[in-house]
Amino acid sequence: MKKLLPICLALVLAAAGPAAAQQEFNMRITEGMPAVAFALPPFVAAPAVKAAADEIHDVLEADIRYTRIFELLPKSYYGYIRPLADPMTPDFPEWQSIQANVLFAAQVSPDPAGGILFDWVLYDVKSKRTIISPRQTQYKDANLRYLAHRTADEIMKAYGEKPIFTSRIAFVSNRDKNEEIYLMDYDGANQTRLLYNTVNDSSPAWDPSGRRLAYSSWQNMTVGVYILDVFEKSRTRTPVCLKGQNYTPAWSPDGKKLAFASSMSGNHEIYVADIESNPTRVGRIKQLTFNPGVDIAPSWSPTGREIVFTSDRGGTTQIYIMDADGGNTRRISFGANHHDAPAWSPNGDKIVYVARVDNAFDLYLYNIRSGQISKLTEVYARNESPAWSPDGRHIVFTSNLSGSSQIHVIDIDGRNLRQLTTKGENKLAKWSQ
Repeated sequence: MKKLLPICLALVLAAAGPAAAQQEFNMRITEGMPAVAFALPPFVAAPAVKAAADEIHDVLEADIRYTRIFELLPKSYYGYIRPLADPMTPDFPEWQSIQANVLFAAQVSPDPAGGILFDWVLYDVKSKRTIISPRQTQYKDANLRYLAHRTADEIMKAYGEKPIFTSRIAFVSNRDKNEEIYLMDYDGANQTRLLYNTVNDSSPAWDPSGRRLAYSSWQNMTVGVYILDVFEKSRTRTPVCLKGQNYTPAWSPDGKKLAFASSMSGNHEIYVADIESNPTRVGRIKQLTFNPGVDIAPSWSPTGREIVFTSDRGGTTQIYIMDADGGNTRRISFGANHHDAPAWSPNGDKIVYVARVDNAFDLYLYNIRSGQISKLTEVYARNESPAWSPDGRHIVFTSNLSGSSQIHVIDIDGRNLRQLTTKGENKLAKWSQ
């Protein structure tokens, strides 16, 4: 795969002339320029909260590195200047002397009411302006990782980016005997079992709010689609449980409908159910495909106007796109005789899918505008079930690269392959929005 141009930043400053140190300004992300040099010195911290400060710093450092739009300054550079004593009064010429473009300065102190106080500010070094004005967070939760992720999200919002660091990944694991649905942070931390059933649950799919999961469950000898409120742990039995075998649910972008594959007509076809009006009502199910082949694995376009899916209607398993009402179906995959698991990018410009070429299963990217196809993975393993990050810059997928089925993540230019799970067999990961 050709390497993409590095994602980078251009600062959009206010009108020329001196500005107050606390004035905020807006910025936008452009392409084709070097990544912004990001200074993240050790936080100022009282001895009683030094461990907490170090944990927040380490997690935030990993988040900033993951963005690919910043380049962290080497830690050795900080030895050339005086340590930061007060986050609110940095010596900008010193930070400029070590080539810092952006400075994140923070202080952690004990909160008399319990927990910690986290004070921080983000500066543009050259202009001596604040990108994000001083913030103070009173934090009593033991989950300091979440505080760091939330801070990284704030930084990304300031740059006009969709945040991903407090997003979560749902996946299927058999680590506790039968296959159940688990959750983890975007970086693989805090892996937690979500469902406790004696039957297998599979194919989790997030709704746009990041609150509900639709999934398939083997109940009473029938595979039905259920909806789980992740926060309240309440489960809804949908009308997609009543007949046939029902798989691979996918939420529409407005969260009002579910596309899914079902054998309720005797053959596996794609259907859409109206979920928002009444999740338990039997009606409001529409069949979209009608052919002797197997149609499965729908994924909505970000506009909600189209659905991409898998079908073997032509004799081999291929990728097709149709309008959301089932019309205007066209094939987009060619060459190999097996293509599967398409997923539409959040930006709407790409579709990732699996193709088998020379008995190797790899991920490929289809460019909607140009029709060009590029290979994403080249790791000599079985790579399957891709799903997009909310910002469209990363893809989570299943691979047996380590010898067993595990969840991995990779950037869309093929870099930064990371393994997120190790325990049991894990698959079918989906990233929350």
